[in-house]
Amino acid sequence: MQVPLQVTYRDVTVSEDLDAYIRQRAAKLDEICETIISCRVVLEEPHKHQQTGRLYHVTIDLNIPGDTIVVNREPDLHQAHQDKHVVVRDAFDAAQRQLRDAVARRKRKVKTHEESPYGKIAALFPMEDYGRIMGGDGAYVYFHRNSVKDADFDKLEEGMKVSYSEEEGDDGPQATWVRLAE
Repeated sequence: MQVPLQVTYRDVTVSEDLDAYIRQRAAKLDEICETIISCRVVLEEPHKHQQTGRLYHVTIDLNIPGDTIVVNREPDLHQAHQDKHVVVRDAFDAAQRQLRDAVARRKRKVKTHEESPYGKIAALFPMEDYGRIMGGDGAYVYFHRNSVKDADFDKLEEGMKVSYSEEEGDDGPQATWVRLAE
């Protein structure tokens, strides 16, 4: 974590065992995502119920690049939250699940770039607005005037080196875009 773990106790008797347990569970979050910016944990006893016993409330607030994860464990919903360790365990389990999901979403957003193939202009047909590229593997790829980027189709010449993006067209391979090679 870039910012040290912040643990706050409100109206709760703190034991060294509980504090060590919270720090241990927070360290496990760091193993899931190494880019955690900060983690704040608040453990409190919001109501002092005489009949139902003490119920605890935990909030975990995680900040990671591009996302914030907040986990709340409400005592009204879980009678097991009369035990501080149980409420902390449940909250950290939920935080781990949400953190894994956030990391997975972020990995899917990362684009992988394939290097564009290179070739040479093998033939130009200016009256019909198209040309052919001979790829590095010797195959010919059709391209249209509109697929030429950052250059004027009318100034292209046979033998010029180009990069292009290829896809399968109705009549064989065709270039979706063509650029003069640097």
